[in-house]
Order: sequence, then structure tokens, then C-alpha cells
Amino acid sequence: MGIRFLGPTLRQPIYSIYGFVRFADEIVDTFHHAEKAVLFERFKQDTENALNDKISLNPILHAFQEVYHAYNLDKEHVDLFLRSMEWDLHKLDYDRSGFEEYIVGSAEVVGLMCLKVFVNGDQAEYERLKPYAERLGAAFQKINFLRDMKADFAEMGRTYFPNVDMTTFNEETKA
Repeated sequence: MGIRFLGPTLRQPIYSIYGFVRFADEIVDTFHHAEKAVLFERFKQDTENALNDKISLNPILHAFQEVYHAYNLDKEHVDLFLRSMEWDLHKLDYDRSGFEEYIVGSAEVVGLMCLKVFVNGDQAEYERLKPYAERLGAAFQKINFLRDMKADFAEMGRTYFPNVDMTTFNEETKA
């Protein structure tokens, strides 16, 4: 994992952000035996409580809330991320607008949370690098979509790319 190559002062905060986003993603994508919507609603409420109370008995949420407060992360970014993850519980396909909104919430805001850590309070540097962090997050997400395209459709019936019919997607229709 690339996080190991970060300096020691960056490693733990980035691990904490990664743990938070990974936990949410696991709930919506892998807990097939459970009521995912109920679990996710609980996760959202636990996140809200952790951010408000500045403490959580859940070690992942506790670490995340510490980073949230220490680096002044934006609540809107947390909310947009959670909204995109919640869409994974219900949405099976996306139009162009929904695709772009999903990417903002699932990837761009994660990049912006990490950027807050990297610039460590330098707001001018944050503003200067913000568009690049957003684009990098979006690019990584689209690569993930491509990588997982077959499995997402086969296992969850989910298609992120607009106007792609996975039932007829083959070598001919790729071009």
C-alpha cells in the first residue's frame, strides 16, 4: 500500500481517512448477509456522533474524527462521501449527471480530505492544489470502475458508466 511511503507525520492521518472510507465501502459492497441499509444508517449516525462528540468507541471512527478536527476537514465532504456510498445500496446505473455526482462524492472529496492533511493548514496551497486533487481522485475512481466493471455488474447488477449496457457489452461494443 502506497501509504507506507508517506512520512511518519502523514501516515497515520491518511490511514485514518482510508480506514473511514474503506469501512463505509465495505458495508455497502460486501456485507451481503446483513441488512446493509440498516448497517449503513448506523454507520452514518455513528460518524455524526463521533464528529460532534469528538470521541467514538469505534477505533476507526475515533481515529477519523481526530483527523477531521486536527486538519479541519470539511463536513460537506464527509456528507458527499456518505451520500455516494449510500447510492451504492440502491442505484444500479447512472446517467451522466449522476455519474459525475457519484465521482465527486466517492473520490474527489476523499482526495480533498487527504489534501487537507498534506498541506497541514496552508489554505493558499490547498486552494492552489484543489483542482488537481479533485481530478486525480476522479481519475483513480474511473480506473476502479473499469477494473471492477465485470464484477460490479455480475455480483451487484451495478453499472457506473452511463449508456453502457453490460448485457450486450463485448469486444464489438467496446469500440
